[in-house]
Amino acid sequence: MFEKVLIAEDFQDTNLGIVGALQEKLHIAEVQEELYCDKAFTRIKVAHADDQPFELLVTDLHFKQDHVTRNITSGIELIETARALQPNLKVIVNSMEDNPMKINSLFKEQKIDGYVCKGRHGLTELVSALQEVYHNRTYYSPQINLNVADNVIQLDDFDLNILNGLADGLTKKEVSQKFKKEHISPSSESTIDKRISRLYDEYGAKNTTNLLFKLVKEGKI
Repeated sequence: MFEKVLIAEDFQDTNLGIVGALQEKLHIAEVQEELYCDKAFTRIKVAHADDQPFELLVTDLHFKQDHVTRNITSGIELIETARALQPNLKVIVNSMEDNPMKINSLFKEQKIDGYVCKGRHGLTELVSALQEVYHNRTYYSPQINLNVADNVIQLDDFDLNILNGLADGLTKKEVSQKFKKEHISPSSESTIDKRISRLYDEYGAKNTTNLLFKLVKEGKI
């Protein structure tokens, strides 16, 4: 079983509940927790520099804004930043999100190892997720139907926000800056670039103009 795990979750009671469950059920030697993505990444960076890296990151997707200034504002950005430093870091997302398209994109784009949907059986599922991921198997909550047909492409709010920016003539960098000003997360240029590339592939588009034309023609926007 994993020996060193980091929990990133902005509700302390939830954090402590997860820590307690993992230590009690799986006897993990070291489980640390953080309320902010920046601080979670600092822990990952320090552990990596000390040659005592975390083996697994369990993170929420959404972190509420408060008085603390943040550079990393979402779970997706935390995953990308952490993986850039430590590519072999295992990742389980633990979130309220239950949209299959959004969850599918996490497996496809962020290459997460497991997804747990918070709920009545969330802690039990999280324990199961750790066991599966430890044995290099993928896990997702059984109530989530990820069998979405490849030819049924749905645009989520994040896609639409990006497309609206592109339609207004903004570059990817300008869309990123706009998202940061409007507190839309994730807002990193790399995440936006990956999402646009995915849309190019899914719609067979050659460029932004071609993509927007196809989406308008299909009545998607």
